[in-house]
Amino acid sequence: MLKKLLLIAGMLMATASFAQVDVNKGDLSALNGIKGIGSATAKRIVDERGRGGNFKDWADFQSRVPGIGDKKSVKLSQAGLLVNGKPKVGGEAATAPATAAAKPAAKPVAKGK
Repeated sequence: MLKKLLLIAGMLMATASFAQVDVNKGDLSALNGIKGIGSATAKRIVDERGRGGNFKDWADFQSRVPGIGDKKSVKLSQAGLLVNGKPKVGGEAATAPATAAAKPAAKPVAKGK
C-alpha cells in the first residue's frame, strides 16, 4: 500500500514539474512555477504584458522583457514556458553540442577475401 502511495505521489510531482504555462495567460504564481523564472522575472513579465499587451512571439517576448535573451528563452521553453501556445522553435537544436555536427562520418571498413 505504501509503495502505491509513493508511486502515485512521484507521478504527481513529475507531472507538476513539467507543467506548461503560456506567458500571455499565466499569473505570477504560474510563471514563478517555471524553472528559471523567479518572482522578480515573473513580475517583469506580468507588468510588461499589462503595459504592451500580449506577446506576439518569442522575439517579441525577448525584446520586451529585460534579462530574457536567446539562451534564457531556450531554457525557459524547455522548462515549459510557451508564447501563444508555442515552444521556442529550435530550442533543442540550440542546446545540442556543436562537436557532434562537425564530426565527419566514419568510413566503412572493407573486409578482405
